[in-house]
Amino acid sequence: MATRGIRFLASDIWDAPDNGKKYEVIDGDLYVSPAPNWQHQIQLSNLYGYVQPWVRAHALGYVVTAPTGVVLDDENGLEPDLLFISHERAHIISERGVDGSPNLVVEVLSPSTEARDRGLKLRRYATAGVDHYWILDTSGPRIEERVLGEDGYRLVGTFGPGEVFRPALFPGLEIPIDDLAG
Repeated sequence: MATRGIRFLASDIWDAPDNGKKYEVIDGDLYVSPAPNWQHQIQLSNLYGYVQPWVRAHALGYVVTAPTGVVLDDENGLEPDLLFISHERAHIISERGVDGSPNLVVEVLSPSTEARDRGLKLRRYATAGVDHYWILDTSGPRIEERVLGEDGYRLVGTFGPGEVFRPALFPGLEIPIDDLAG
């Protein structure tokens, strides 16, 4: 749900109430989403269980999950479900969260956010220069991998049940999609 008529700043996400809801500012509009459901959280946790140890073992940077605020510019402050920041971009990490574009953002689809995750957020992340964007669809489960190019994101592939996801960002990492299901 977006509030209209009032322009919000991306930095307003830092002042959002701590009530279990997700507060994001996209193009100056405030969006409030309900707390995620069980499948969302379990599949996100399972994905994190593959990505974080890989990143740590290879000393690549930092992986965190929501709630972590990411301010992309003055009018866009989001809270991705999972993000990765390489050591080379570590300067964007602040005490409050992230001020700049992570290397990777992952959004987990839910009925109330699917259109936004595939539309508005996808475009904002691309405009801000987020190199890799994954969408985790818990109904499969499925992962859609996108890589930023000159004309926006290019879909690298969609990986579903019975398949192994080998992300371009992390050569050598293998994520069996069936292991994400809760």
